[in-house]
Amino acid sequence: MRALLVYPQFPKTFWSFEKILELVDRKVVLPPLGLITVAAILPQEWEFKLVDRNVRAVTEEEWAWADIAIMSAMIVQKQDLAAQIQLAKQHGKLVAVGGPFPTSVPHEPLAAGADFLILDEGEITLPMFVSAIARGETSGTFRAAEGEKPDVTGTPIPRYDLLDFPAYDSMSVQFSRGCPFQCEFCDIIVLYGRKPRTKEPAQILAELDRLYELGWRRGVFMVDDNFIGNKRNVKLLLKELKVWQKDHGYPFVMDTEASVDLAQDEELLQLMVESNFSAVFIGIETPDEASLAMTKKFQNTRGSLSDAIDKIVRAGLRPMAGFIIGFDGEQQGAGDRIVRFVEDAAIPTTTFAMLQALPNTALWHRLEKEGRMRKGDGNINQTTLMNFHPTRPLEDIAREYVDAFWRIYDPKAFLDRNYRCFMKMGAPFGKTEFKFPPLVELRALLTVMWRQGIKRETRWMFWHHLVSILVHNPAVFVHYISVCAHNEHFLEYREIVRDEIEAQLAEFLAERQEEVVNIPVAAETAVNVL
Repeated sequence: MRALLVYPQFPKTFWSFEKILELVDRKVVLPPLGLITVAAILPQEWEFKLVDRNVRAVTEEEWAWADIAIMSAMIVQKQDLAAQIQLAKQHGKLVAVGGPFPTSVPHEPLAAGADFLILDEGEITLPMFVSAIARGETSGTFRAAEGEKPDVTGTPIPRYDLLDFPAYDSMSVQFSRGCPFQCEFCDIIVLYGRKPRTKEPAQILAELDRLYELGWRRGVFMVDDNFIGNKRNVKLLLKELKVWQKDHGYPFVMDTEASVDLAQDEELLQLMVESNFSAVFIGIETPDEASLAMTKKFQNTRGSLSDAIDKIVRAGLRPMAGFIIGFDGEQQGAGDRIVRFVEDAAIPTTTFAMLQALPNTALWHRLEKEGRMRKGDGNINQTTLMNFHPTRPLEDIAREYVDAFWRIYDPKAFLDRNYRCFMKMGAPFGKTEFKFPPLVELRALLTVMWRQGIKRETRWMFWHHLVSILVHNPAVFVHYISVCAHNEHFLEYREIVRDEIEAQLAEFLAERQEEVVNIPVAAETAVNVL
């Protein structure tokens, strides 16, 4: 069987970082870990080719070569997923799809023409698919039993050899699935459950060994939705990982995602820094405690969020934080309060979006029951208007959101937050042998210095902060200047967010006005009929 693995294209998002990647001749931040894991689970006598549409298009020769096209997608990729399904069918190929989006909304890829739906987690459903192929079947839907979750200690090493390494900025590794918390808006607990399942430390080290053997020497993102969901097991991993990193000369700088209670565990923080973790994404969502309680994010109400961020920074980890506007019962000025929190806590990079009701989440079900769903299946991109009717006017939320996003990513505000964060950051633990940076990285550095230190009005701030970092905390300089480069992305992306949200808001207001105008007409018609 010749399987062509196709990963659909993302729209421009917060995480796309095109402007930064262009500087270092890379195409995408992260590879499709799900698809290369699928390739590892499928029979190894099959032949595989992988095309990440975020890197390049599928060629006619690849379509001709394939017996079947296998695709995986998240919700934000749904438009290109449908296009690739249709293209595969035009080439006469069987199409199998899986991943978070098909699992949540299976009727959509089916309507686009998919033959096989491989839903839920592949360790369970891929063997069902393989058996169906062996029987000569040409369609089918494969699901796990209700509540059934695989033991990930049996998951094989992903097929990293299928990737075009130079195209990616970082590699992806997964230690755990699931999260112990119950946030109402989150689909992770729907897809993967509330009992975190972890791999054995030896599995992760074997995956890192494979990446090392293949020549990878850049960042590794631990893509767990909550890396510390099982603290006992993650500490067992980190105690072995810090030794592996030291023995190999700290080849991988690592990032991940975690809940804010990370700050309460000094041992865990220390182990992460000793294992060469440099940054952690934390879901803050909002500084409004009432909204946190409303959405059942109780873990964020057990202490000072700003103090937690401060502890994480001083330990040596750069915080990235997620924020959301539009919770039920939210009071006017939520955008201002988020901006103020981000500034006071000196968080350089924050994802910020309007609340979405994602399929099958507790929020989705509640809003459907209340008759408040507006349209669509939700989309966690920052350029998407809310898909339900909030408890305060949608136009007020949208305007607060755009204003706050614009202010957070004002070039001077971003540089200043970045500076204040790194000035108090603990020094990195891993000591790597000095190597002269490649020409492409030197060119990127000079480009950032030219644009932010000479060309733009940030020039005085840029040089003041740069020199101050070199004098007072030189150990974080490389990390600091790499985050300064993020300004290249946000300068353009905040304009995209503003334009997209304002266009959608205008459409929404026009539709509402049309509904208001049509009400008297409908009433008059009803009277005439009577």
